[in-house]
Amino acid sequence: MPETPEQLYERAKDSLRTPPVDEWDTWPFEGVGRPRALQAPEPQERSRFGEGGIDCRACTAPDEEYFWTDERWRLHAIDPPSGLPIVVLLEPRAHYDAPADLPDELAAELGVMLARVERAVRAVPHLERVHVCRWGDGSAHLHWWFMARPAGFPQLAGNFAAIWDDILPPVPEEIARENVELVRRAMLAVDS
Repeated sequence: MPETPEQLYERAKDSLRTPPVDEWDTWPFEGVGRPRALQAPEPQERSRFGEGGIDCRACTAPDEEYFWTDERWRLHAIDPPSGLPIVVLLEPRAHYDAPADLPDELAAELGVMLARVERAVRAVPHLERVHVCRWGDGSAHLHWWFMARPAGFPQLAGNFAAIWDDILPPVPEEIARENVELVRRAMLAVDS
């Protein structure tokens, strides 16, 4: 029988461990971190922005806030720019919370869109990888992150890329706009 949140808490609260992160080339900090105390499960999850499609910023945002759109999808860049060369988000036009909520036709199209957007992000020169990620804890409107890792920086590889994005100084506005334009043009080239 799967364990309940309460059982997981009781099993884990006094057994937290610190992996040898200070030995990992991608660990963005000096020395070992120490886990915070695990908090007991909450009786109810905190509500997210746009829960149930109510007051959803993504649903009400005009197309002008996106640098590329079509009938079913929209793409926007993080603004203001963050530390990685470019970070863009892909959202379905309609409100869905999770990939499992997508109708089959849109779910099938999602795979094509993920590949298409990654190829477009690769139009920005000097990138080594594009991390495609999905977190759903902040906004209830389904969105996929495309986080571009610059070439020559294996230290920024892997799952810490999102943390490095916050640690690195923001990309200058002019370069950020140029990078977004390269991605926009690459998306439009496929449309034509």
